[in-house]
Amino acid sequence: MKIAITGGTGFVGNYLAERLAAGNHHTYILTRSPEKHTNTDFVTYIGWLHEGTAPEKELPALDAVVNLAGDSIFGYWTEEKKQRIMNSRLHATEQLIDLIRKMDKKPRVLINGSAIGYYGTSCTQSFTELTDQPGSDFLAQVAVNWENKAREAEQLGVRTVLARFGLILGKEGALPLMALPFKLMAGGKVGTGEQWVSWVHIKDVAEMIIFAMDNEEISGPVNVTAPHPQRNKDFSKTLANILHRPCWLPVPEIAMKAALGDMSSLILQGQSVLPATAQTYGYDFHYPNLAEALREIYPD
Repeated sequence: MKIAITGGTGFVGNYLAERLAAGNHHTYILTRSPEKHTNTDFVTYIGWLHEGTAPEKELPALDAVVNLAGDSIFGYWTEEKKQRIMNSRLHATEQLIDLIRKMDKKPRVLINGSAIGYYGTSCTQSFTELTDQPGSDFLAQVAVNWENKAREAEQLGVRTVLARFGLILGKEGALPLMALPFKLMAGGKVGTGEQWVSWVHIKDVAEMIIFAMDNEEISGPVNVTAPHPQRNKDFSKTLANILHRPCWLPVPEIAMKAALGDMSSLILQGQSVLPATAQTYGYDFHYPNLAEALREIYPD
């Protein structure tokens, strides 16, 4: 297959491109700075979102497009930061839809990034793709607007999958920051510890994206999460055990809010999100259980 990826130089994009290359698929990574990267037999970097670029003239006929572009959600959430989080996703997706519109032959499928933040937060409710009422907080607004923009591809005859990512575990991303206090012998639950953590291993992220590409019956929202979410207190204990460190020093809610501002809601609140669509269509998880996933990332 020939697949274009936006946001392909980030954590998920890099891993996905490597997995596709291992399957002899060719990836075209759309980036503002193609000159900073070196093409290989299976990866080609193409200029995009920059004055003078015309990716539609460089791309071949594509089988699929994966849209992961957007400003990182990590960092202190000032109003300016929130605007960048929202606008970067909407602008990149708008430009991608315009690119697809210009293609003589449309890709069969668009896999568009999103987040389980779509559902809002709850300590008591579990969410699946059948939940059609979004939350009302900032991340839910981002997810709703991003997904609505991506769905414009459907009007062009392109099957559209909305990949709602949970907490992605790997050697990059959020996990190293979460593990650091434990490595320093100062780890523990965050806040009450009752909030849900809906996690997924990076290998399953890549494989679920490819699974959705290949399965023509899948469209609309797909929860990219493992089947066994954990309470923060249990997630913390498991991480401590894998790292052979104690789990004894709780992080007060007030400290998280002081350090991260509104972004602290990502950690202090959560949601139990189940991958119903993936399971319905027979996806077989490589890492369904948290201890196995963490042990692969932090082997003894």
